[in-house]
Amino acid sequence: MIRVVVTSAPIVLADELAMAEQSGALATFTGMVRADDGVTELMLEHYPGATERALEALARVAFQRWSLSGATIVHRVGSMVPGDRIVFVATSAAHRAAALEACAFLIDRLKTDAPFWKRERLGDRHRWVEPRKSDDASAAQWQL
Repeated sequence: MIRVVVTSAPIVLADELAMAEQSGALATFTGMVRADDGVTELMLEHYPGATERALEALARVAFQRWSLSGATIVHRVGSMVPGDRIVFVATSAAHRAAALEACAFLIDRLKTDAPFWKRERLGDRHRWVEPRKSDDASAAQWQL
């Protein structure tokens, strides 16, 4: 089962874990908004429809490459503050190596492949978050 959700609602871990497919091994990743450099708000925008399609395509690749029984991607959009959950990824497989690798693949690739735009508020000013070379390097290790 593949499940992709892009939402402005908070991510509730207990609910997501309860809905995640579980068969042998379940690997999860939760990313949170950081307060780096005094960030007080993160505004995340997306391209509706295209974002979901991009995430689903990544999940399908992971599903096939690692013979998963389940893949979940939940990504927030809208206004968030430091400590809010921004993304939840869960992968389920018969064995832990496949679940762990697929989870790492999904988080690394979605950072570069999904159409999201991030704007940070720092006091009374804003800045757009530029792509990071470290994110590109992490994504590049996973050949599609």
